Amino acid sequence: MSTQAQQQGLDITTLPVQQLSQLQQRLSQELEHLSDSHARLRAAQARFRDCIRSIKDGVEGKNEDTPLLIPLTTSLYVPAHPTSTKSDTVLVDVGTGYYVEKKTPDAIKFYNGKVDDLTKNLGDIERAVGVKNQDLRMVEDVLRGKVLSEQAEQKGQGGGGGKEGD
Repeated sequence: MSTQAQQQGLDITTLPVQQLSQLQQRLSQELEHLSDSHARLRAAQARFRDCIRSIKDGVEGKNEDTPLLIPLTTSLYVPAHPTSTKSDTVLVDVGTGYYVEKKTPDAIKFYNGKVDDLTKNLGDIERAVGVKNQDLRMVEDVLRGKVLSEQAEQKGQGGGGGKEGD
């Protein structure tokens, strides 16, 4: 195994079937958790990219006469007009319900930083998923081998004893 097993020097071929099965379940749960985290980070990255696109397409270079559609949710927009010809500032959601007024280039830089951070985190998660997949395949192979050998032993023991009771 790649992570914990190497640190502890664990040889999974020495584990009984029950422990291998538990290890397989745990690795499957960890893999599912990592996959869910990956999907959530991808969605957050897409939202930040949408924010960048909204600033570039909807705010930069617009004047008072330009109608805008402001997103309240991903599917709900409200019509608006810039309040002044100086529409070079936007409110940026910096998290947990806090908003900061930033100039549009600074807002784009802020969101680009968020996208870059998420890209790095996604890479880390993708590497962790690869390791967990490898570990899971290894455990499944050992488990399959042990189950098959136990079945062969049971057939060997059960096949010769059929006529003893006669």
